Amino acid sequence: MARVVLTGGLLRFTEGEDSFELDARTIRQLFRQLAALYPAIEPHLMEGIAVAIDGQIYQDAWLEPIPPDSEVYLMPQIAGG
Repeated sequence: MARVVLTGGLLRFTEGEDSFELDARTIRQLFRQLAALYPAIEPHLMEGIAVAIDGQIYQDAWLEPIPPDSEVYLMPQIAGG
Protein backbone atom coordinates (compact mmCIF):
# COMPACT_ATOMS: atom_id res chain seq x y z
CA MET A 1 0.00 0.00 0.00
CA ALA A 2 1.12 3.52 -0.72
CA ARG A 3 1.29 6.22 1.91
CA VAL A 4 -0.60 9.21 0.52
CA VAL A 5 -0.08 12.69 1.99
CA LEU A 6 -2.33 15.64 1.19
CA THR A 7 -1.13 19.24 1.39
CA GLY A 8 -2.62 22.71 1.14
CA GLY A 9 -6.30 23.31 0.58
CA LEU A 10 -7.14 19.64 0.05
CA LEU A 11 -7.20 19.12 3.81
CA ARG A 12 -10.46 21.02 4.15
CA PHE A 13 -12.21 18.22 2.22
CA THR A 14 -10.87 15.38 4.39
CA GLU A 15 -11.92 16.57 7.82
CA GLY A 16 -8.28 17.40 8.54
CA GLU A 17 -6.90 13.95 7.71
CA ASP A 18 -3.58 14.54 6.00
CA SER A 19 -2.34 11.02 5.27
CA PHE A 20 -3.81 7.72 4.17
CA GLU A 21 -2.71 4.19 3.34
CA LEU A 22 -4.31 3.31 0.01
CA ASP A 23 -3.91 0.41 -2.38
CA ALA A 24 -3.96 2.24 -5.71
CA ARG A 25 -1.91 1.14 -8.72
CA THR A 26 -2.23 4.36 -10.73
CA ILE A 27 -2.86 8.03 -10.06
CA ARG A 28 -6.36 7.63 -11.52
CA GLN A 29 -7.15 4.81 -9.06
CA LEU A 30 -5.76 6.91 -6.22
CA PHE A 31 -8.02 9.84 -7.13
CA ARG A 32 -11.04 7.52 -7.37
CA GLN A 33 -10.34 6.03 -3.95
CA LEU A 34 -9.97 9.47 -2.36
CA ALA A 35 -13.19 10.64 -4.05
CA ALA A 36 -15.02 7.57 -2.71
CA LEU A 37 -13.86 8.42 0.81
CA TYR A 38 -14.44 12.18 0.48
CA PRO A 39 -16.80 13.02 -2.43
CA ALA A 40 -16.31 16.80 -2.04
CA ILE A 41 -12.63 16.44 -2.95
CA GLU A 42 -13.27 14.96 -6.42
CA PRO A 43 -13.62 18.18 -8.47
CA HIS A 44 -10.44 19.52 -6.89
CA LEU A 45 -8.46 16.41 -7.79
CA MET A 46 -9.40 16.78 -11.44
CA GLU A 47 -7.87 20.23 -11.82
CA GLY A 48 -4.70 21.81 -10.57
CA ILE A 49 -3.16 18.90 -8.65
CA ALA A 50 0.41 17.65 -8.98
CA VAL A 51 1.36 14.24 -7.66
CA ALA A 52 4.80 13.35 -6.37
CA ILE A 53 5.57 9.64 -6.27
CA ASP A 54 8.73 8.91 -4.33
CA GLY A 55 10.00 12.43 -5.06
CA GLN A 56 9.20 12.51 -8.81
CA ILE A 57 6.50 15.09 -9.70
CA TYR A 58 3.79 14.27 -12.24
CA GLN A 59 1.06 16.50 -13.66
CA ASP A 60 -1.87 15.11 -15.66
CA ALA A 61 -0.33 11.61 -15.70
CA TRP A 62 -3.47 9.62 -14.90
CA LEU A 63 -2.00 6.22 -15.73
CA GLU A 64 1.36 6.71 -13.99
CA PRO A 65 1.98 3.59 -11.89
CA ILE A 66 2.27 3.82 -8.14
CA PRO A 67 4.67 1.14 -6.91
CA PRO A 68 3.78 -0.69 -3.67
CA ASP A 69 5.12 0.98 -0.53
CA SER A 70 5.54 4.33 -2.30
CA GLU A 71 5.19 7.71 -0.68
CA VAL A 72 2.76 9.88 -2.64
CA TYR A 73 2.18 13.61 -2.09
CA LEU A 74 -0.73 15.55 -3.58
CA MET A 75 -0.07 19.29 -3.89
CA PRO A 76 -1.14 22.32 -5.90
CA GLN A 77 0.07 22.12 -9.48
CA ILE A 78 3.36 23.89 -10.15
CA ALA A 79 2.97 26.74 -12.64
CA GLY A 80 5.75 27.61 -14.99
CA GLY A 81 6.44 30.52 -17.19
